Amino acid sequence: MDASPPRLEIRNLTRRYDGRVVVEDVSLAVQPGQVTCLLGPSGCGKSTTLRMIAGVEMQDSGEIWVDGKLICDTVFRIPPERRHIGLMFQDFALFPHLRVGENVAFGLEGDKVEKGKRVETLLARVGMQSYVDAYPHELSGGEQQRVALARALAPRPRIMLMDEPFSGLDNRLRDGIRDETLEILREQDTAVLLVTHEPEEAMRMADEIALMRGGRIVQQGAPYNIYNAPMDRDAVSFFSDINVIRGDVKGSLVDTPFGQFLAPGVMEGHEVEIVIRPQHIKIDFDRDGRGPNSTPADGTPARGIVQRARFMGSESLMEFRMDHDGSILKATVPNVFLPKPGKPLWLMIRRDRCFVFPVKG
Repeated sequence: MDASPPRLEIRNLTRRYDGRVVVEDVSLAVQPGQVTCLLGPSGCGKSTTLRMIAGVEMQDSGEIWVDGKLICDTVFRIPPERRHIGLMFQDFALFPHLRVGENVAFGLEGDKVEKGKRVETLLARVGMQSYVDAYPHELSGGEQQRVALARALAPRPRIMLMDEPFSGLDNRLRDGIRDETLEILREQDTAVLLVTHEPEEAMRMADEIALMRGGRIVQQGAPYNIYNAPMDRDAVSFFSDINVIRGDVKGSLVDTPFGQFLAPGVMEGHEVEIVIRPQHIKIDFDRDGRGPNSTPADGTPARGIVQRARFMGSESLMEFRMDHDGSILKATVPNVFLPKPGKPLWLMIRRDRCFVFPVKG
């Protein structure tokens, strides 16, 4: 069993601005070669956490450790340039007056020959060796991103901090460069801490996701676990559209037009929210006012009238006005199915794909 310490560990980091808590009691660990993503909405404290780790901002309390050694608390502080931490940002931050080779070599130590070999190796690795004498303004966004990666890797950082570095690229270009970047970082055994507000990017890139809200990490784990075992309604809705059905608990059960749902651990009479993603609603045809039979897995069908149906490329999205209360539910199916507005259909909710949460105070 490997007992080596994490490459990066932060313990109880807190940061306040004018008495307002921006980051509160944040702790996490990142191993060599691991990609951890700080995921959350704008203003939740993700970038501030990154700046504290980089050393460009001081925490009010808490500690930062690298390879088992303290690099910063509220008394002791190693300066940013000696932390062996690389930085990649959205704007690439290339020096416009320096050529590509000079940008990559900036900050490298050693003689001219040694630095030249390092620059040549890295530019070849990112496919930019033929641009060594070009200026940044002569490059496309994707090419600038590759140069920025080479420059960040040049001093062999043990940790790479990435603050939404791909958000300035168009979608088709972004996926390829993102995957190439992670491949290189994993080859170097670099610990990566990535900040993003895009759930799809976090799911695609991260070995572990730390979901942030209001300055705190509210849930942490592998992408599969975060997505399939969310802690509350907000965690579900951050990753996808949701439908919400409310009901009161009676004898650990909740009665709804879709049948009964279990609500274990919720007090009698307490209101709960049953949350279901649109892709987990099943649809069936109307047969002269009758729907399919009830099943233990899918519960009781309830009828709705199609309000809208849109083809989204890989799936179709439909909105239904439910007969029982006039509420709107959304459902998606992974093919071209576009029923006309006004058409009645029957909806069922998969019991293994719904989440039941107590309504908060």
